[in-house]
Amino acid sequence: MKLSLLLSLILFTGICLVVAKPIKKGFDLENATIPLKDIKDGGPRRDGIPSIDKPAFLSIAAAGYLKDEDLVMSVSHRGTTRAYPIRILNYHEIVNDSIDDLFFSVTYCPLCGTGMVFNREIEGEVTTFGVSGLLYQSDVLLYDRASESLWTQLRMRSVAGSRVGQQLEWLASEFMTWVTWKERYKDGEVLSDKTGQRRNYRTTPYVGYEKTDRVYFPVPHYRDDLGIKHKILGIDVGGTATAYDLDIFIPGKKFVDKVGDRTIHVSFNSQTQHAVVVDVDSGDLIPHVFAFWFAWQAFYPETRLFSFPKTNEENDGL
Repeated sequence: MKLSLLLSLILFTGICLVVAKPIKKGFDLENATIPLKDIKDGGPRRDGIPSIDKPAFLSIAAAGYLKDEDLVMSVSHRGTTRAYPIRILNYHEIVNDSIDDLFFSVTYCPLCGTGMVFNREIEGEVTTFGVSGLLYQSDVLLYDRASESLWTQLRMRSVAGSRVGQQLEWLASEFMTWVTWKERYKDGEVLSDKTGQRRNYRTTPYVGYEKTDRVYFPVPHYRDDLGIKHKILGIDVGGTATAYDLDIFIPGKKFVDKVGDRTIHVSFNSQTQHAVVVDVDSGDLIPHVFAFWFAWQAFYPETRLFSFPKTNEENDGL
């Protein structure tokens, strides 16, 4: 009897080991490429922070809920430009939208201060993205509803699910104050505050967060080149990540940088909060993101932190 019971226990335990899978909020993490211990529960359930999947838009004149100093993300395609206010993205983090033949997701992580736009057509299949309720290194983990794979925002890569290892296409977008945007894009469209959700978009759920060094979900390593919440402009060109300290810029001035074999112009105006990063040879805009230093260096630990060369005639006087 004792031997039989022991064998039964061994068999039962073996079955449990085979069947049991690491699952959080309904997501299968069995093939996760990031440490399971570093996938944190952000608090809300899956879709507890609801993405906006059927966005409505207003004319500039009708967008009375915005103040001149408010910040917006902007997407332009084939003559149409749309603004996505941060005061709305703070509560939703994702807007699934399309302009003509371009299907994209506007994403924003308040904890990292990162706004990025991605093509949501993956291998010929158009999907939508949702907020998983999970975080990795303080950054939102997105999930695509077609495969339920998890994706990191800042690294733009699937880290669990059937699409693990795949990369998102990062699309160029702009970031600026509302007063700057409406002067620049007089015929533009603005995300409506009538989202179908009961949220007070005139307040922020993250009062004071940016002004302290407190990080809700600490990251494993901190480079001390800059302060934890210092804002940088980040790019990833050909696998080379570069961060630009926003304090080095002078409004109306641009400087030249060499990233790999590409020459780029970089500019940032602290008054308008608008940056431009462009490939000098092709004239193409290079996607960029504003981020807290702690977040950027966590995802790009080997990032280059730009500094002016001691002798560089093109950058003299900047």
